[in-house]
Amino acid sequence: MAFNTGLSGLRAASVDLDVTGNNIANASTVGFKGSRAQFGDLYANGFLSSGTNPIGDGVRVQDVKQSFAQGNISFTDNGLDLAINGDGFFVLNNGGEVRYSRAGQFGIDKDGFVTNNQNMRVQGFQADEDGNLSGIRGDLQVDASNLAPRRTTDVQSELNLDSREGVLEVSGTTYQTLQPAPTATVGEQILNIARADGTSTNITVPAGSTARDIAELLNQQDDVSASARTEYTVPVGEIQAGETVSVQGTDFAIPAGEADPVGWLRDAINNSPLNSSVNATITQGAGGTPEFLRLIESRGNNLSVAYEAAAGTVSEVQVGSLNTTLPVDASLTSDGALLTGATTDTFRTNTFDPNDQRTYNHATSFNVFDSLGNSHELTQYFVKEPVSGGGNVWAMYVQIDGEEVGDPPTANGEASSARYELQFNVDGTLQSVDGDPNGEVLISNWTPLDSKGAPNGADGPLLTANGGATPVPQPPTSSNFAINLAETTQFGSAFGVTDQRQNGYTTGRLSGLDVSDTGVLFARYTNGQSDTLGQVALASFRNTDGLAPVGETSWVETFDSGQPIVGQPDTGTLGSIKASSVEESNVDLSAELVNLIIAQRNYQANAKTIETSDAVTQTIINLR
Repeated sequence: MAFNTGLSGLRAASVDLDVTGNNIANASTVGFKGSRAQFGDLYANGFLSSGTNPIGDGVRVQDVKQSFAQGNISFTDNGLDLAINGDGFFVLNNGGEVRYSRAGQFGIDKDGFVTNNQNMRVQGFQADEDGNLSGIRGDLQVDASNLAPRRTTDVQSELNLDSREGVLEVSGTTYQTLQPAPTATVGEQILNIARADGTSTNITVPAGSTARDIAELLNQQDDVSASARTEYTVPVGEIQAGETVSVQGTDFAIPAGEADPVGWLRDAINNSPLNSSVNATITQGAGGTPEFLRLIESRGNNLSVAYEAAAGTVSEVQVGSLNTTLPVDASLTSDGALLTGATTDTFRTNTFDPNDQRTYNHATSFNVFDSLGNSHELTQYFVKEPVSGGGNVWAMYVQIDGEEVGDPPTANGEASSARYELQFNVDGTLQSVDGDPNGEVLISNWTPLDSKGAPNGADGPLLTANGGATPVPQPPTSSNFAINLAETTQFGSAFGVTDQRQNGYTTGRLSGLDVSDTGVLFARYTNGQSDTLGQVALASFRNTDGLAPVGETSWVETFDSGQPIVGQPDTGTLGSIKASSVEESNVDLSAELVNLIIAQRNYQANAKTIETSDAVTQTIINLR
């Protein structure tokens, strides 16, 4: 019996030596988890009893248990080396077999798949063409092809226009205010613009045209700029509590007993849907006393107002005025009533000329991209506008590569001057752009040109008359894009560009890969863009000790481990990802060397047991 006991001890000590030696051998293996042998004693048991003085039968190896404690994380120079800081395993596809590993030494194979040193493919969550991650798991793959260009469809332009700026003045150009007559009494009219060089242009104004309509016609001329604006003032004494005031057909019933009926009406108008085109303010008289309720239709459309004055109900349609900048020595003539009440001011102002810095207050430029990925320079010019009766109005002119992009086109089919009117509130915030309270304008007449001024083959414009509108449909089929100026301000500080960005880019080549703490794989391209390729998947188990090691620093699922719980890094109980890092073996080499000495001692001691038993047996044999 002593022979068997000693022999079992030798076997156990040998296993202990093997386990310790394996730990020492893998002390530098990335992702390796150390093991330890666990032993149990043996006793002979009968059916009814084990005896009153049982003697053990030796020892057996119950289990070789691995320690899944966190190993140290060390940094590397490979961006795809990944370490898990916390719980979880990388999910690997080994030709259809699923394995789990903590060794994150990854690279790219010839087909672009992310693999480990044994060509097992790393599993992750796929991303669509727009970089949106899905819950679909598959092999992570890096697409090394060039990133396709993306045309510009949205421009965000956030600026501050200096409210202290004055209207620019240049001698030689006359500023005139034209007063269109009420549309009910005027039919079609002819405007004749005579120039100093002897040329002239006839402009047909259709019957019923508003000031805004006429301004758009004038702006199609190369050397004319015009803006439209409608104002109406109501004496504050004629606005009483309990009365109803109608603006553009919307009734505003002032509550009876209202202490400040004028202020109530102003706020009611500005908080109603009318604020998209009509703004109400209170003008002060001498000594700061409220004098008039001032209504402004910033687009130059007709403005209908009805209120109950002391002498009876007043119901009027106010026609907008035109602020025009005309060529040198030009004159406007008409046979109709369009110029009724026209005045010529004594001061002189400029005609906008993008080639003359004296004719605009500010300018800023940045690049936009066509459907082929070609870069083009978009320039915004800002001009402080003179407005009769005061007001905070700027004109924005837009050119691309020095070419006009205005819609509608001129009579000969060329792009007109792209001019947009920015109306600001008294607190410096933007009220509207060409009457749009969202501050958005559409560039719908841009034909991308090459360096020689010829169309370069990219998608061309879709005019508003043919269906061009905002938002630009996706996928886009034209060169149209929107400029959003909603955050533009007019404060008393220097002109400055707060933010300017657009969503287009040129083609790019793959220049590098980055991995975030959540395992998201980013591709970096030479055009400055990045694209989400996917996200590394991690798996955890209810009983990690139940995993079966299969070599190559990997494990497989067993019945004891339970099914894997697969998720995104840094969620739930899963750890985070450290890029350009690996997890070292968790073997404590000093402790293993001590364990080696103990295992050697145990082996020698058990061998001594066998030797002693042999001597005793020999003594018995010699008894004769």
